[in-house]
Amino acid sequence: MTYQFTIIVPVYNEADNLLRVESELLNYLKIATVTTTVLFVNDGSSDNSQSLIETICKRNAAFEYISFKENKGLSAAIKAGFDHVDTNLVGYIDSDLQTTPEDFNILLEHIEAYELVTGVRSNRKDAFIKSMSSKIANGIRRTFTHDGMIDTGCPLKVMKTDYAKRIPMFRGLHRFLPAMIMLQHGRVKQVSVRHFPRIAGTGKFGFWNRLFGPLVDCFAYLWMKKKYINYDISKSSTRK
Repeated sequence: MTYQFTIIVPVYNEADNLLRVESELLNYLKIATVTTTVLFVNDGSSDNSQSLIETICKRNAAFEYISFKENKGLSAAIKAGFDHVDTNLVGYIDSDLQTTPEDFNILLEHIEAYELVTGVRSNRKDAFIKSMSSKIANGIRRTFTHDGMIDTGCPLKVMKTDYAKRIPMFRGLHRFLPAMIMLQHGRVKQVSVRHFPRIAGTGKFGFWNRLFGPLVDCFAYLWMKKKYINYDISKSSTRK
């Protein structure tokens, strides 16, 4: 089958969630508005995640995986996914399933006119401290980037793969995906999506790294923005 859209699923110690992830994604594949495949990226999990991922991929033809030798962080997992995919569209969803794959169809409605469509979590089901620290972090990031993004941390996004592959990722830059698409003169749209409480597993970001991580990363982004190379080819004699 020729696929049009790849869903990247970063995984770090989510063994308690993976069978539910399989079920939810299988249900989505039946209603997806474009032909869709799934790529697990195991970020050096120390629990039973890799064994479960391999079992899931063996029994589902539309599922694949890559696995890191050791934990490298969410940005590295997303970047590895971008590097690996060969479909025209790519997106990702967290394996905690606090967002639903069904809402990919809402984002896909707009992708033809934009280079990235990102979710905005409405009526968030997080604890007060997590929600508040996220709002503060988003405010700090907007001050530096002027990207206008309400909820850049929403783990539900769809983008055109050629733009995704040109993003120079480094640790923490997953928070700046819309800003990095804008550096390429790409168009970005925000769309409201549903949000759910975490049912199993534990969160990977605490209060301090949710606040101070983005602050440090903002300076990295400003350096990247200053050094970023953008070009358009007017003519070419090369043959593909």
